[in-house]
Formats: sequence, structure tokens, C-alpha cells
Amino acid sequence: MNATEDFESAKDEFIAQWGALGSSWGISRTMAQVHALLMISPEPLSTDQCMAELQISRGNAHTNLKELVGWGLVKIVVKKGERKEFFEAEKDVWKVFTIVLRERKRREIDPALTLLQDCAERSKAVKTVEGKAFHHQMQELEQFCKFASKVGEKISHLKYGPAVKYADKFLGLLPKQKD
Repeated sequence: MNATEDFESAKDEFIAQWGALGSSWGISRTMAQVHALLMISPEPLSTDQCMAELQISRGNAHTNLKELVGWGLVKIVVKKGERKEFFEAEKDVWKVFTIVLRERKRREIDPALTLLQDCAERSKAVKTVEGKAFHHQMQELEQFCKFASKVGEKISHLKYGPAVKYADKFLGLLPKQKD
């Protein structure tokens, strides 16, 4: 295998695996693959280029590109003299992380918190053992969701350097430096 073939193989593997990770972010495999392709592309790509590279339909490419723009992970780039739209992914890994964190909070944690608050409110007057246990569990889950929401909010506003320092201070993640 020559260097070009090895590079193409590595690129294909990255796109495929990033796509597989997409479901754990709450997005589709194809959307994550489009994101991966744009992240590793040195120049903005058109819908047609994404379609060709990933072998997906125009509708699929268009829908996923617009969704990525909606998330804030991709921006539309206008090229002088071109009628087509081009798309460019955010390449700063920390920014990508904080965008995904913010979107997951908005799409998942906030609705869960609303549900838990509603369930706790509707069950607070119940005096049965089962009702009290349910109410208590809803309150516990609500408190945890509030905590997770606040942690996510704080992290998303930190710059990369300070975030790493805080994580190391609290979690001891970085290897110790030798003198």
C-alpha cells in the first residue's frame, strides 16, 4: 500500500468511525459522517462534493448539512463567482466539544429536567409509599439533572487551557511532569 492509498484508507476509516460515534451524540450516522468529511477537508465543500465523497443522495446531504449548520458545527461559505453554497466545519476541537455539549443540553437535558419537575410537582401530594418513593426519585433525578446542566454550562464557557487545568486539579488526568 502506498502513502496515498494509506491516507485514503485512514480518511475513510475516520469518517466511518466518526459516523458510528454520531449516535452517542444524539445525531445520525450520516450527519456525523458529513461532519467528519468537512472537519478534515482543507477547503469548504459543496453539497455535490459531499454527495460524491460519501455516496449519499442530494436530499440526504442537503438535510444533514442544514442540520449541522443549525447545530453551529458547520457554516455556509460564499465563494465569489459561485452560485452554490459551500460548507466548512468548525475545526477547533474544543469548540466542537462545547457546541455538542450545548446542543445536547438543549435537546436532551433541558426537556428531561422539565419532565422531572412536572412529575415531582404532580406527585408531591401523594401519601402512599409508592407515591412518596416516586416523588423522592423524581426530586433526586431533578437535582442531578440541574447539577449536570450547571456543570455543562460552566464547561461550555471555559477556554480549553483553563478547562484542562480544572479537570486535572479535580480529576488528576494529566501525567505528572518529571523534574
